[in-house]
Amino acid sequence: MGESSTSSASASPVRSGAIGQSGLTQQYLTFTLGNELFAIGILAIKEIIEYSHMTRVPMMPDYLRGVINLRGAVVPVVDLPVRFGRPASGVTKRTCVVIIEVRVGDDARQDVGIVVDAVDSVIDIPAADIEPPPAFGTKITSDFIQGMGKVNGRFVILLEVNFVLGVEEMALLTESAAASDQAA
Repeated sequence: MGESSTSSASASPVRSGAIGQSGLTQQYLTFTLGNELFAIGILAIKEIIEYSHMTRVPMMPDYLRGVINLRGAVVPVVDLPVRFGRPASGVTKRTCVVIIEVRVGDDARQDVGIVVDAVDSVIDIPAADIEPPPAFGTKITSDFIQGMGKVNGRFVILLEVNFVLGVEEMALLTESAAASDQAA
């Protein structure tokens, strides 16, 4: 597990999208996919749960691993490596599902689970240590990348959770989840 650092809320404000704004710090949850380290701003994260059985939904994209029942709500679960055009990850003891809240449209929100190989830690990354997304050199569409954080001499890919799925895809998943709720 990586080291986590904490800061008091009064010492520095937490703000999303802090690229290029000196003096601001944001906390991120880091996790691994394959051999790469990724991070998501903690303000988008609702909870982390153990990987368990998922129900496959017919006619859904390959990157949608299935849906889970989270306290009575149907939550779609995305396989991030597949969404990024890579092979699906195998399930191990450390595999878990990070439940995030994404925007659908202007004011609607949807809970979505993302499968990760392992959760690492919560870290603070100062805005001065965040570079804009690269124009080349990653195997992930740059829309998915909020920036590149420099942590302990290596880069962490900061994901933009609202672009992990496109708006049309989120609308489709939301409609499918609502139909499943009504059928249950």
